[in-house]
Amino acid sequence: MPDHLALIYNPFSRKNLKNGPDYLQSIQALPNVLFYAPDTHAALQGVVEDLRTRSLSCIVVDGGDGTVGKVLSVLHASGWPPEEWPPVAVIPSGNTNLIAADVGYGKRGAEALRCLQTELRSGQAMRKVKQRHPLVVLRTGYEGAAVLGFFGGMGAFGRGISIAHQPAVLKRYAHDMAVIATFVMTVMQLLLPRQRDGWLAGAAARLTYDGKASSVNNHFMVLCTALNTLPYGVWPFWRAGGAPCNGMHYLDVAAYPPSLMRAVWTLLRGKAPEWLRRSSAYQSGAVQTLQMQTNESFVLDGEILEPGDKTDFTIQAGPPVSFLYA
Repeated sequence: MPDHLALIYNPFSRKNLKNGPDYLQSIQALPNVLFYAPDTHAALQGVVEDLRTRSLSCIVVDGGDGTVGKVLSVLHASGWPPEEWPPVAVIPSGNTNLIAADVGYGKRGAEALRCLQTELRSGQAMRKVKQRHPLVVLRTGYEGAAVLGFFGGMGAFGRGISIAHQPAVLKRYAHDMAVIATFVMTVMQLLLPRQRDGWLAGAAARLTYDGKASSVNNHFMVLCTALNTLPYGVWPFWRAGGAPCNGMHYLDVAAYPPSLMRAVWTLLRGKAPEWLRRSSAYQSGAVQTLQMQTNESFVLDGEILEPGDKTDFTIQAGPPVSFLYA
């Protein structure tokens, strides 16, 4: 049991689409590795039910952010107590790999699995664990169908995701360049007089952070994450007075924010100077629960979620998940 793995492989992930039969054969030939390639939600549910009956040292997820979120969502809905979940190792192969950039295993293919098994047998693997509390998105009318993920937002963020999903971006750029292309196109919208006002006016929403209502009614952008780092040193979050992280990080930017371009440039470099912290238009911190009343959609790890029957979202810091890294 010390080196028994379950590999949940997404055959439709960007990098996995390029894998030939030799790649899969090398993985499936490894001892003590259970191989699953579910292609539907029902199939993934069946995989999780099977895993509950087995003694495992680790669940390996080979896919992008969406795949990791789907696996955790099914685990959460299965009734399997979170404290009994095996640790997770993420092998990045999707369109978006923000999760792997923070808690990913760092290797791919059969090499990753062999390395992981070696470290599990020696006991080294459990000395290299990062815990994160995934975002749990709840909506009225979607009972029993919580969606788990790690990076979400609304407002200009949602519009930017729509740009990223355009075929011109998806087909022409690998993920790292797609992120940059999306940012450039979003900024261009803000520079065009005909587009600028529509973007800056923001999204109407009533937000409550850990029971405290926000005084802002229109939000240019709201972001929240369960991750502790993002690629390229980008980090658009901060906490007052060095307060400890209490669940999820959030950034709430009011409509028509002052010095927006200056703020964007600063936050993209992972800095939050005093002038930004003092501005009432830019609010950031860490909370356990974010409640939203809005007609706007919420984007979680690239998936667009519509509000509940009461135009509501409740976003909570979920149970701790242990991630193994190389």
